[in-house]
Amino acid sequence: MGNAEPVAIVGAGIAGLTTALCLARQGWQTDILEQAGTLTEVGAGLQLSPNASRILIDLGLLPALESIWSEPEAISLVDGRSLRPLASVPAGTSARKRWAAPYGVLHRAGLQRILLHAVKSEPLCRLHLGYRVERNPRAAVTEASGRRPAAIIGADGIWSQVRASVPDAAPVRFSGNIAWRLMLPLTYAAKCLSSNRVTAFLGPKAHLVAYPIREADAFNLIAIVAGEPAAEAWAGRGAEDRQSELSAAFEDWHPDLRSMLKGAASATFWPLCTVDDGAWHNGRDTILIGDAAHAMTPFAAQGAAMAIEDARELARCLAGSPDVPSAFARYEAARRARIDRVRKRAAFNRFAYHAGGPVRIARNLVLALKGPESLAADLDWLYGYGAQDR
Repeated sequence: MGNAEPVAIVGAGIAGLTTALCLARQGWQTDILEQAGTLTEVGAGLQLSPNASRILIDLGLLPALESIWSEPEAISLVDGRSLRPLASVPAGTSARKRWAAPYGVLHRAGLQRILLHAVKSEPLCRLHLGYRVERNPRAAVTEASGRRPAAIIGADGIWSQVRASVPDAAPVRFSGNIAWRLMLPLTYAAKCLSSNRVTAFLGPKAHLVAYPIREADAFNLIAIVAGEPAAEAWAGRGAEDRQSELSAAFEDWHPDLRSMLKGAASATFWPLCTVDDGAWHNGRDTILIGDAAHAMTPFAAQGAAMAIEDARELARCLAGSPDVPSAFARYEAARRARIDRVRKRAAFNRFAYHAGGPVRIARNLVLALKGPESLAADLDWLYGYGAQDR
């Protein structure tokens, strides 16, 4: 289809900004509408696996990424009670060689800053801040941008307003898990933390992921535990009154890890929600991508990566289809199976990471039998996605 008419994108997060850049590479003009008056990214650390970094590299962003991220040498699994190593997947130079793209860790705000700079430098992209889109996206977009879009892309996150205009879109559902996010200065880190790897400490009903954030000179810690939501903390605010729940979840873990969690400051509390299978588009002019369409739990560390993949695939489908409805159908056919497989991988990881009793023993035995290369091969379908296009 032609690209004479612009495309409107609602949401200027990672999904929206990446989509704008991917569309610009296909010659599309975009209007990006963001309700915030100033772009600030919540959250802390972010893992960019090769399937995502490959797309960002193709957008010309590798030098900027390399200036702020770290490339861990491995992703390691460790027993949270005994600190016994369980398994390790090679990353670093091995990731670049095996999956033809790097595995990087960085602050989420750093990636947002890089994407924003690229969008502002792209003549085909126009960013409109301070515009909230509700009820009638097309009218809101036309009013804000002064032009009628060929298509509207809802990249406005898990609490998407655009989702209301897509009949049969799935609702938001609490997953039963809570994420505590903390930043710990390198000087206060426990000896069991490594500055050159991503480490996942596993235990019954909880796990803890740690990796260095170069820009902050600190470790990013994410503790995921079973729990109940709290309506007042959906935005990730601090929750001192619930700090005891975090301590209780790790009460039988190794003393070094318990002490480290107690000493970490500025913990934020995030009930983890998902968007299950449902409609992604209205069949005419409006489509959802990223968390707005298929938010998933972080057990496979693929939330941002799936949004980045969505951006590239949707731009390709719009460029290679005769009209918008055909592009949406083609996009959905390309992405449904992929998203489903990643969801299943996340569900499997949740079961394995939080296992207790005999299942925990069996998990450890299976991991002991798998060498690093075998574990890496298990991820070829995930991290190698798109390598054949280069």
